[in-house]
Amino acid sequence: MLNVCFLNTVIVMLAIIIPFYKISFFEKTLQSLANQKDQRFKVYIGDDASLNDPSELLQKYDGAFDFEYYRFENNLGGVSLTQQWERCIGLSQDEEWLMILGDDDVLGPNVISSFYENLHVVLKLDLKLFRFASRIIDSSREFLSETYKHPEFELCTDSYFRNFNKQTRSSLSEYIFKRSSYIKHKFHDFPLGWHSDDMAWIDFTDGGFVYTINNAEVYIRISDESISGKIDNSILKNKARRIFLMKISLKSKYTFTKVQIIAFLFELGILLKQQKMISISIVSSIFFQFIKMGSVYDGFRFLRRMFRSIVFQK
Repeated sequence: MLNVCFLNTVIVMLAIIIPFYKISFFEKTLQSLANQKDQRFKVYIGDDASLNDPSELLQKYDGAFDFEYYRFENNLGGVSLTQQWERCIGLSQDEEWLMILGDDDVLGPNVISSFYENLHVVLKLDLKLFRFASRIIDSSREFLSETYKHPEFELCTDSYFRNFNKQTRSSLSEYIFKRSSYIKHKFHDFPLGWHSDDMAWIDFTDGGFVYTINNAEVYIRISDESISGKIDNSILKNKARRIFLMKISLKSKYTFTKVQIIAFLFELGILLKQQKMISISIVSSIFFQFIKMGSVYDGFRFLRRMFRSIVFQK
């Protein structure tokens, strides 16, 4: 049975969660919500003890769409971005579907209407994850990319592998996920939340399919203020990538293909060398993963690449 929230006799099944901290582009985000053709959603704004007070801006949009605002007394995002996401989700009620929208990202005007128009497909097939087409914008809302579209139905593992190969892109704001899947899995607490969304989509679908709506777009802003746009956090990003790749290539309970896992393992080797974290034990674990998959040749290729680095570090 579906959980629904009744708002003025309108069935609201979608909560839009905004973990707020940056105000620079926040009005663009709010305006995109006011512009939605279908207003069957409720917004929950969780202020992460920001130095920027959004009260005046929120007053401007009072009545434009349904929202609740709550200011947390302590900053959590600076310690754990995923824990900030989760406490913001905790502000929501019993809406069955959730979207976490960045405070600088923008929804195209038909995102919500497209969600409801396609909901019957997802319910019929018991899918747990929506994705929208996306486009990257800069601080002036100039387009930095063409529109990224996807197969209508795609295994989440294949979806991530396309991203891994730089054949597409992905970010948190362009997905809608089922609350029950979130409760079951929660988010993995990777540094900066980097790859935490990638891991979530694999978890939330239980290794299954993501359904894409290509006729509605989410605009993802890349700026000096965004984690993606910053260049002074590469060490933490690479640490998160290493942890993530270890999880999906060595410990995954989901079915990546042999080709995909081999690619992950070689990338993992590069990261281990860069971060000077090569050890006999971890190299052995990776080597035996090659053997387990029947890729003896690739396993010895990997050992040859790692050998000089092991000697050098010692």
